[in-house]
Amino acid sequence: MRDPLSVLTDAFTSFLFGKIETTRLPVRTSTGQAQAVYLPTAAPGLGDSGVIIGREVYSGKGYIYDPFQLYGQQLPAPHWLVLGESGNGKSALEKTYVLRQLRFRDRQVVVLDAQGEDGVGEWNLIAEELGITPIRLDPTAALDMGIRLNPLDPAITTTGQLALLRTIIEVAMGHGLDERSGFALKVAHAYVNETVVERQPVLMDIVEQLRHPEPESAEAMNVAIDDVRAWGLDVALVIDRLVDGDLRGMFDGPTTVGIDLDAPLIVFDLSHIDRNSIAMPILMAIVGVWLEHTWIRPDRKKRIFLVEEAWHIINSPFVAQLFQRLLKFGRRLGLSFVAVVHHLSDVVDGAAAKEAAAILKMASTRTIYAQKADEARATGRVIGLPRWAVEIIPTLTPGIAVWDVNGNVQVVKHLITETERPLVFTDRAMTESSSDQLAADDALRAAELEAEERAAAFVEQHLADYDDSSESTVA
Repeated sequence: MRDPLSVLTDAFTSFLFGKIETTRLPVRTSTGQAQAVYLPTAAPGLGDSGVIIGREVYSGKGYIYDPFQLYGQQLPAPHWLVLGESGNGKSALEKTYVLRQLRFRDRQVVVLDAQGEDGVGEWNLIAEELGITPIRLDPTAALDMGIRLNPLDPAITTTGQLALLRTIIEVAMGHGLDERSGFALKVAHAYVNETVVERQPVLMDIVEQLRHPEPESAEAMNVAIDDVRAWGLDVALVIDRLVDGDLRGMFDGPTTVGIDLDAPLIVFDLSHIDRNSIAMPILMAIVGVWLEHTWIRPDRKKRIFLVEEAWHIINSPFVAQLFQRLLKFGRRLGLSFVAVVHHLSDVVDGAAAKEAAAILKMASTRTIYAQKADEARATGRVIGLPRWAVEIIPTLTPGIAVWDVNGNVQVVKHLITETERPLVFTDRAMTESSSDQLAADDALRAAELEAEERAAAFVEQHLADYDDSSESTVA
């Protein structure tokens, strides 16, 4: 309630000078014009230390990600899962990520390259650019003095060798070894390791010992020698398949001399292996264990193990268990496991659902490119994406993805510099088109380049900060 004096004063002032207060008329405008009225807001990023990926779509800020910088602070584990339909940019992301990580002197990367073109893996151009020869695993070439990896390499511990042999056999058989078969394999392996000392033991030594077990093996368990031979027969037949079957020549001899495990980038070219055959998960198991015992060392280096077509690992219970151990072990030694998968349903509904769930749980970073609506909903349920993120996944255009870094969810546009572009886009056979289509593509690309010029310049400037003497500050 206003006092009488104030009312009288306002009335007298209005009489002399007119009404002071006026009613402001509403203003109609567009959101584009009105946005200047409001202060800019954006979700917090992941810091400014590490590898630049691109820019956040909604805020325009640079998006920087590095599991080694974030581990222990914002990330409980440094492992990363990349999902999405073909042709949306997964491969380009992984290649530029590796190239940018290698600007740090304390980084090493191993890539299992399961896709290829023109007779070589799709990482071949990058390897050539860095002066590195890929390790090409090819059954045909292996017979002609090609690359060999020995599962019984002395660099692998005795326990690791036996675990690897069991995994190979279980993958090939499609079920676990029973106690009798496991015992026959164990005694054959122990005998070979004790008696073959003048050279590297090889798989054929195990086969021969399974076929002709020593009497001491039977006596130790108080069983007949014929029983031990019968227990090991199926095991011998499976191993013989590696020696004289699908994977002949790649694992039935001493490890090839000269494989450089100190190179900054090691590429295993698996493009000559049928991706749908039983050979692929067996190959994944052998390479994984071989690297565990020969490549991962407590030397304070930060290592990245990137696997294309990773469903061959996650969809096999026995291989998944092996890699699950590797991930737990490697976390203490600075290992970041990167799995690239087309569809999450390929693994969560498969035979290794339990093992797949355990591996997915270890991946604190998830990057999801465009998927169909039903696949996006399934992915969202499994990895716990917010509803808004699930709804936009089917609408994402190539190069844009939803990033979930331990609950920090952003939509990110991956940016590629002109220096990187010829190295990361290698799918020529799938993109060949008519001259008219090429002209249209060139025009569209020119428009995109003009729109992204400033953003790409920002990436170039950021990368320029990594000179040859750069060192990671992470212990």
